Amino acid sequence: MTTAQRPTLEAVARRAGVSRATVSRVVNGSTTVAEAIQRAVRQAVEELGYVPNLAARSLVTQRTDSIALVLPEAAIRVFSDDQVFPGIIRGVAQELEAADKQLVLMLAGSPAGHDRVERYTTGRHVDGVLFASLHGEDPLPGELARLGIPVVCSGRPLDGAEVPYVDVDHVGGVTRAVRHLIENGRRRIATIAGPQDMVAGIERLIGYRDTIAAAGLPDLVVYGDFTRESGAAAMRQLLATYPDLDAVFAASDLMAHAALRTLREAGRRVPSDVAVVGFDDIETAAYTEPPLTTIRQPIVELGRAMTRQLLRIAAGEPVEQALLLPTELVVRASA
Repeated sequence: MTTAQRPTLEAVARRAGVSRATVSRVVNGSTTVAEAIQRAVRQAVEELGYVPNLAARSLVTQRTDSIALVLPEAAIRVFSDDQVFPGIIRGVAQELEAADKQLVLMLAGSPAGHDRVERYTTGRHVDGVLFASLHGEDPLPGELARLGIPVVCSGRPLDGAEVPYVDVDHVGGVTRAVRHLIENGRRRIATIAGPQDMVAGIERLIGYRDTIAAAGLPDLVVYGDFTRESGAAAMRQLLATYPDLDAVFAASDLMAHAALRTLREAGRRVPSDVAVVGFDDIETAAYTEPPLTTIRQPIVELGRAMTRQLLRIAAGEPVEQALLLPTELVVRASA
C-alpha cells in the first residue's frame, strides 16, 4: 500500500512557475511580492492542497498566529452557570476564527497559574493577550504592554496602566435600573454590591450610590461576590438589617436569583413587598419566579470587540484607549 505524499514547497513553486524562495515569501505573508505572482502562488497552494509548516513560518515571521485569553478566575467559576465567561470566550473565538488565528485559553486563578501565564506570555508564545475579569492591581497587563506585546483588557486596569480596554457601561446601566425603581415609588432601595477588587463591582456600586444620593434616599449596601451563595447570604443580611426595604438592586443576576429565593423563603412577595433588579440578563433571568428585571450587557460582543481591538494593535493600527459598549434595561415582572 502506498501513502500519498504531501505536496512540497518545490511542487508549489513548479506549479506557479516561480522560485521556491518566492513561494516561501508569499506563504509567510510577505508584501514584497507582486500581486499577480501572489495570486499564482495562492492558486497553486489551493490546487495542490499544500499545508505550510507552521513552525517554520513562525520562525520567519516572528508570529505564532495565536492569541491568549487570560481569565484570572478559578476553573470552578469559569465553568459554572455564570454565563459571562462562556459569552466572552464565544465572542473571542468567533473573531479569531474569522481572522484564522488560534485561541489559547489560560486560567490564572491562583499564584501558580498567574506565574505560568506570565512566563508563557512574556516568552512570546502568543502574538497578543486578552485579559478578562481582572482582580485588583494586577501589574501583568502593563508589563506586557511595555514589552511591546499587544494587550487589551476587559475593563479598566485598576493599577492605572495605560492599556487599551473594552467594557460595558456599568454606571449607566445601574443608573437606569435604580431610576426605574424610584419612578415606581420605591424609597428603601438596597443593593447587593459586587466585589470591590473588580471594575464591574466598583462601577456598579458607583451607579447605585450616585443615583440614590441624587434622589435623597438612604444608602443601604451589603456585599457579595457575584455568586448565588453570596447573594443569598447578603439578602438575609439585608432583611435582618433593613427589614423595611422595598427594593433590591443586585449587581449580578446570579445574586438576584438567590435574592428572589431568599425573599420567598422569608415570606416577602416580589414585587408587591420588595422589587428586585439584577445585572447581566443571563438566559435564565426570563424564567425565574417572577421573571427578573435586569440590565442586559452585550457580553458576546464584548469578547468580539476586545479581539478586534487587539488585532488592530497587532497590525499597527491606532485604537481608542477606552471603548464602552451600551447596556439596556429589560423590564420584567420582578420590578
